[in-house]
Amino acid sequence: MDWDNLGFGIMPADYMYTTKCSKDGSFEQGRLSRYGNVELSPSAGVLNYGQASSNPASAFDSISKLKLLMILKGLYEGTKAYRKEDGRLLLFRPDQNAIRMRMGADRLCMPCPSIDQFVDAVKGVALANKRWVPPPGKGTLYIRPLLMGSGPVLGLAPAPEYTFLVYASPVGNYFKEGLAPLSVYIEEEFHRASRGGAGGVKSITNYAPVRNVSNTTGCRLAKLCVGNVISTPAANGTILQGVTRRSVIEIARDHGYQVEERAIPVEELVDADEVFCTGTAVGVAPVGSITYQNRRVEYKIRAESVTQELYSTLEGIKMGLIEDKKAGSLRSNRASFHPQMH
Repeated sequence: MDWDNLGFGIMPADYMYTTKCSKDGSFEQGRLSRYGNVELSPSAGVLNYGQASSNPASAFDSISKLKLLMILKGLYEGTKAYRKEDGRLLLFRPDQNAIRMRMGADRLCMPCPSIDQFVDAVKGVALANKRWVPPPGKGTLYIRPLLMGSGPVLGLAPAPEYTFLVYASPVGNYFKEGLAPLSVYIEEEFHRASRGGAGGVKSITNYAPVRNVSNTTGCRLAKLCVGNVISTPAANGTILQGVTRRSVIEIARDHGYQVEERAIPVEELVDADEVFCTGTAVGVAPVGSITYQNRRVEYKIRAESVTQELYSTLEGIKMGLIEDKKAGSLRSNRASFHPQMH
């Protein structure tokens, strides 16, 4: 492998994990198999309705509910495996991804694997594909868990079968320039999410244009720095509760910054000292400019910045160079799993 030129694209690793939900709502024992195509019926729930409510009659209570059911296309997570200098592999808080998937599945009325089953599946995929984990500093193994209604259904009703699968791909930096500043454009015409919708769960509909300071494509959301204060939109149902987002907030507070979670008008961007985004793929990414209503606001990128400080700490924790003192981290980084190959 040419690890030095590894981009952020799909390069399938050897094995993936698959399990299906039985009729009683529990998932069977999963298995690892060679990476390959997934066979679906043309009438699979995920292809036709995304996912339907467990109470079909409720779908017709209002036009808004019916529209909501028709646009949801899938539920997924994203996490990474890191290689240490001594060759060991580390995962960053996969139990938090498992909890978020359960929250999303509950919102979309879908059954979901247990937290232990989710974490074991992620660990199993990481270990089975350990030869695909890049050397330290060269990249990571990106792991993608998926949950979908795979059973055939014609009417607006729950799918008779659900599939949970996990696959992986080695990746480099999400952006070719690494930590180079991003250019952000604020969409005014189209709304990404609204109160009462599914903006707070990780469905693929969350990766769409946004209007105000909110989620961005490829990143979670924007954070504004003014002096010692970091402001970020609150996760109130329209903002995804990102694992990286919460981790960065914890790190910022540990470093002495005051963090505010509140509504942020676009006009406040003009007065910010710096702006950055967070996400599993990008970690912490600085924003170099934001374009809004034909006006371009640029930010000075400094070598010693809040963005760089938080990025370095976050990556240090992920790589095991800095102790992770937060709850759940020991479970995420220490436990091992030895899967059975099929």
